[in-house]
Amino acid sequence: MVRAATLARVERRWSIVVAIMVGGAIGGAARALLGEELRPGVWPWATFAANIGGTLILAVLAGLLLYRPHLPHWLHPLIAVGFCGSLTTFSGLQLEAFVMMRDGRSGAAVFYVTVSVVVGLLAALIGRRAVQLVHA
Repeated sequence: MVRAATLARVERRWSIVVAIMVGGAIGGAARALLGEELRPGVWPWATFAANIGGTLILAVLAGLLLYRPHLPHWLHPLIAVGFCGSLTTFSGLQLEAFVMMRDGRSGAAVFYVTVSVVVGLLAALIGRRAVQLVHA
């Protein structure tokens, strides 16, 4: 009996690890495609779009899990850790802001970081509210 419980725990852990790997591969590919389609210029659109889109997706997922706790145990790790984790890039935001500052565009850097945070929070609120409205 103990062996069966241990095997079940191991299988559950590995299903989560595989879900994260699959989500990470898809999120990483999506991020790379965004980078190709939205070339950097005055504004780093690819990073901005990835971060805001990832925030919205994560907020919707979090809201869904409140209303549907019976969803598969691997869904949250697949989307939140795997897909959104590899799609979004806080380090990219920091690097781009640093480059703007280095290039003498400190005002643009501060604006970029501020807009990213504010729009990200709005995306999170919109995502959660959308789920609430659907389940009202």
